[in-house]
Amino acid sequence: MISKDDIDIAYDVHGSGDPALVFVHGWSCDRSYWAGQLPVFSRRFRVVALDLGGHGESGLGRRAWTIESFGDDVAAVVQGLGLGRVVLIGHSMGGDVVVAAARGLPGRVAALVWVDTYAQFRTLRTAEQVQEFVAPFRTSFVESTRAFVRGMFPAGADPALVERVAADMSSAPPEVALECMESSMNHQREVPRALAELSLPLVAINPDYRPTDLESMRRHGIEVVMMSGVGHFPMMEAPERFNAVLESVIEGFER
Repeated sequence: MISKDDIDIAYDVHGSGDPALVFVHGWSCDRSYWAGQLPVFSRRFRVVALDLGGHGESGLGRRAWTIESFGDDVAAVVQGLGLGRVVLIGHSMGGDVVVAAARGLPGRVAALVWVDTYAQFRTLRTAEQVQEFVAPFRTSFVESTRAFVRGMFPAGADPALVERVAADMSSAPPEVALECMESSMNHQREVPRALAELSLPLVAINPDYRPTDLESMRRHGIEVVMMSGVGHFPMMEAPERFNAVLESVIEGFER
């Protein structure tokens, strides 16, 4: 597909069924991170996974790597495939992206699913705090990214998976990754208003490696389902358990 700003967007599509499930990866990842989900859910649904611009096999050359531009990537694929009713599923930064995409797909989005996107909305980072967080990545991108990724897995995680993900994400183009990170972290301040505007069912699948402020999430209409014993990448760390949780969430939307 070609995005609104003429970037090539790579995607996979499998299966059939309604609603279609659209899987959106996170920061410095790609569509392969959903490899444990696509074959399973394509038995009942049409499933789509895409590489956001600047990631995986999608194109470079965008003027600004923002959450809004990534939302346009998702909308371009949904519209290009002629999908009707869709559930948008976003991991990490992909959760921000699916919110942005839903704003550009009026009448098509049945529900949203976040996979470890936010754990609270009580305290939001200021623009200055975002710059402080991003600063080490600007100074030493590879080393900072590897340390960041390793810290998102719990003790006892598969070391091979940890190192594979750390190596993969730290190989992202820094000029893309740094803008993405900054845009995503600033986007949290926009999310409550966007959710109120969309008024869509939203379920957050959150791992327990960090605490979730359930009250602040519910205040914004977000239902939370907790997964134990996993970190930031539950769909890769425990795919069978994750798939069962996601299946239950989707069934809940259909009731």
